[in-house]
Amino acid sequence: MLNNGDTILSVKDLHVKFSLRGKVLNAIRGISLDLYKGEALAIVGESGSGKSVLTKNFIGLLDKNGWVDSGEIWYYGLESGPVDLAQYKTEEDWQGFRGKQVAMVMQDPMTSLNPLKTIGWQIEEAIKLHQGLQGEEAKRKAIEILSDVGILEPERRAKQYPHEFSGGMRQRVVIAIAMACNPQILICDEPTTALDVTIQAQILQLIRNLKDKYGLTTIYITHDLGVVANVADRIAVMYAGDIVEVGTCEEVFYDPRHPYTWALLSSLPQLGIKGQDLYAIKGTPPNLFNEIRGDAFAPRNPHPLKIDFLYRPPYFDVSPTHKARTWLLDPRAPKVDPPEIIRHIQGIKLDTMDVKANGGEQA
Repeated sequence: MLNNGDTILSVKDLHVKFSLRGKVLNAIRGISLDLYKGEALAIVGESGSGKSVLTKNFIGLLDKNGWVDSGEIWYYGLESGPVDLAQYKTEEDWQGFRGKQVAMVMQDPMTSLNPLKTIGWQIEEAIKLHQGLQGEEAKRKAIEILSDVGILEPERRAKQYPHEFSGGMRQRVVIAIAMACNPQILICDEPTTALDVTIQAQILQLIRNLKDKYGLTTIYITHDLGVVANVADRIAVMYAGDIVEVGTCEEVFYDPRHPYTWALLSSLPQLGIKGQDLYAIKGTPPNLFNEIRGDAFAPRNPHPLKIDFLYRPPYFDVSPTHKARTWLLDPRAPKVDPPEIIRHIQGIKLDTMDVKANGGEQA
């Protein structure tokens, strides 16, 4: 589902800064983005591009040395009316919102679980807090959620501890705890990190099934475009604290317009050719302690324009659902063809880009 007409979250010109070693780091640089109810949005980009920092503002988990310098984050899912999450400053502000409205699945499931508490107890804790169920009702709900996330023998498994579960199983448990909060938006931060490809496919399919069953709006955070090729409705490409391109999954894969998107797609292992080196993006991301002039990707762009080093490009519309922040889309710009490998992608089906699930529980 791309857009059913309802915007559930709207980010407007958001600037987020951090204080580090006496300096100010500009982590998010004027991002605007709408999230539509019921869609699956993937936010992709290199490590350090600001993906996790952006979404932590939606749930009040920004580090203590970080703050919203300016901008708005409007959430429209409350019956009482829209609220600007950028105005939430204290834990009291977030109490009753975090988890209940927006829940997050963190990268490392082992650090998200208490090694001294049973799996059932940890899921029940979330159920009691966010759904108001107690006693046997909470236990039954916990077992039902464990079953929903593909845990076989949920009654027995609920009595076990995290160390008795494999990495893939622990990831399912962390997802179960998030689902126990009964959220409207589920943020999945690198949900397949450190899992083998078969388990990756199972976890992605699980999230997709839960989205359909519970009517969730989902956000995937990943550095691998191939992971989300077959699960996302839209893709937002982030670089240096900014969204440089956003469009439907098909538009970003088959008709990418920003040179950074070209580079990300070119480095996909799925597109590697036997006997040839895998493409790597040269250079390093810019220092966000410094003011960035022009297009942040210009120093790493193999074919930059002179204007890329002088002025930050605006968004140019490619279609009603697709836009990119690059001077290449200006009518006055010279024609620059994408790399050969990008043209090769047009002959590949999206459902062959990600790995296939084989089903079954992994102990």
